[in-house]
Amino acid sequence: MNTLFDKIWDSHTVRTLDGGSCVLYIDRQYIHEVTSPQAFAGLRKRGIKVFRPAQVTASPDHNIPTKNQHQPIADPQSAQQVATLESNCAESGINIFPIGSQRNGIIHVIGPQTGLTQPGMTIVCGDSHTSTHGAMGCIAFGIGTSEVEMALASQCILQSKPKSMRINVEGKLKPCVCSKDIILYIISKIGTGGGTGHFVEFAGEAIRSLSMEARMTICNMSIEMGARGGMIAPDSTTFEYLRGREFAPKGEKWEKAVEEWSKLRSDDDAVFDKEITFDAADIEPMITYGTNPGMGIAVNGTIPTSGDMEPAAKNSYAKALGYMDFAEGDKIEGKPIDYVFVGSCTNGRIEDIRAFANFVKGRKKAENVTAWIVPGSKEVERLAIEEGLGDILAEAGFELRQPGCSACLAMNEDKIPAGKYCVATSNRNFEGRQGPGARTLLAGPLVAAAAAVTGVITDPRILM
Repeated sequence: MNTLFDKIWDSHTVRTLDGGSCVLYIDRQYIHEVTSPQAFAGLRKRGIKVFRPAQVTASPDHNIPTKNQHQPIADPQSAQQVATLESNCAESGINIFPIGSQRNGIIHVIGPQTGLTQPGMTIVCGDSHTSTHGAMGCIAFGIGTSEVEMALASQCILQSKPKSMRINVEGKLKPCVCSKDIILYIISKIGTGGGTGHFVEFAGEAIRSLSMEARMTICNMSIEMGARGGMIAPDSTTFEYLRGREFAPKGEKWEKAVEEWSKLRSDDDAVFDKEITFDAADIEPMITYGTNPGMGIAVNGTIPTSGDMEPAAKNSYAKALGYMDFAEGDKIEGKPIDYVFVGSCTNGRIEDIRAFANFVKGRKKAENVTAWIVPGSKEVERLAIEEGLGDILAEAGFELRQPGCSACLAMNEDKIPAGKYCVATSNRNFEGRQGPGARTLLAGPLVAAAAAVTGVITDPRILM
């Protein structure tokens, strides 16, 4: 009667303390330049070394530029953070994928891509979107800086076990509906607090039909509904994705691993603390109109009215629409946009670049639009160039940049100017997320592509 989450959590519980907190063993820890410096400083202060450096992997991603990566980083603070990560890793014997190297990229892209992330693991990183790795059948979640230090020192962290939730998406998806639309639809229905206190398993026919990379998009944004993390049971899609990757098991070890991974599923009689089912046929291409990921509608829909909201909710709603300069009852389709950003740990994989490039092929970028197409890793960049996607983009007026977190969070040079609208394939749209005063509309690669070539919010099905 155990869920997949129960099976992995319980097998990694070293000890349960009085009060219910668990000492949880961590199989793999990922670190980057933003949340790790304080943790290493804490270790030095206490005279402690990294306990198991072979189980830690680093990659700079948040602060790195996405152009001219062969040159020194211009921003002094960013340069210092990246240099500090490199020196900390060298001192501790931690494997790092430095900027410009062929393994570098967003940590949540390169983990699965290299085969470091594997089913059944527990994985942590000082980054909330660590939940991405749950798509491989892992328990993966973000932790705070003090917990980063704890994991480095002991390969364990102290955690309270979340409740379990299963979200089923049954049936077949409509044309032009992608995984980003699925997760935006779910969050629009249950709200940004609908998963609070839970770890979510995504299941159902529509979820099983998704590619591995599409599943990562779903799990990546599970925390945007308040969940501790998201996961999908591993299956043949998972195994074929991992087969032959650099750090995946080889030979007899591979066969044995697949045999064990195949057991990682919720029991048929498993009981979840909460369970919700959606019909895939109800999902349209989606876009957000407000300042949290739950404020999403179909791209051909209208902005909802506040109706019978409580006064406090009405005030918050009015504030969000005021920031976006939208009005209740407005059609979202046809509204002009200024920027398009394709990238991030949500939609910066090769499938996302392929989808965007294939859509804009034979078309031209709208003159009023500035577009940043940013691969999630050097490997994605390499594949895009080898497959001719870079040429397709260039012919249509787009530029394929170098990998990094880019305009997802504006901790680097890629910032959206105040008051400008950006259709972004990233994960958050709160005030100032992409730069002070920036207005973000979250969407999938096809909705972003349609906006990029028309200059306005457009239903991609019209152009297909």
